[in-house]
Amino acid sequence: MDSGALNIKKWVVVYPVYINSKKTVAEGRRISVSQACESPNCIEISDCCKHLKLPSAVEIDKAYPRDFMQVGRVRVQLKREDGTLLNPAITSRKQLMQKIAELVPRHPERVKKQESQKAKKQEPQATTSTSGTSSKSGKGGKKKR
Repeated sequence: MDSGALNIKKWVVVYPVYINSKKTVAEGRRISVSQACESPNCIEISDCCKHLKLPSAVEIDKAYPRDFMQVGRVRVQLKREDGTLLNPAITSRKQLMQKIAELVPRHPERVKKQESQKAKKQEPQATTSTSGTSSKSGKGGKKKR
């Protein structure tokens, strides 16, 4: 078991910030905005790695140094011990990030969330009321004597 833990240290690290379209390059994004996805999380990244048939390990207790409020990272094995690629379609870290960012929006949990949000948005539109008017006037400063 210890040799497996030592091997994980050599795997490629993918933080969710790397593929987040809402972040800037200065904040840590590593691929272009057009290729990135919106607010990915570690579980989605790990599931995408499983879909690509790449071994991965989620480290919940780790945080990205530039944005330490967002915790979690994923370690992914791209190459075997002898240096051969596990998935010949993915040869580099950048390709891995692009493939993951391509798959995250189609993640089953994300699709469910989007469908439920659409249903919630359609409900309130039918029962909209005009309660935006107020009885106070706009200018109510201190009165002069």
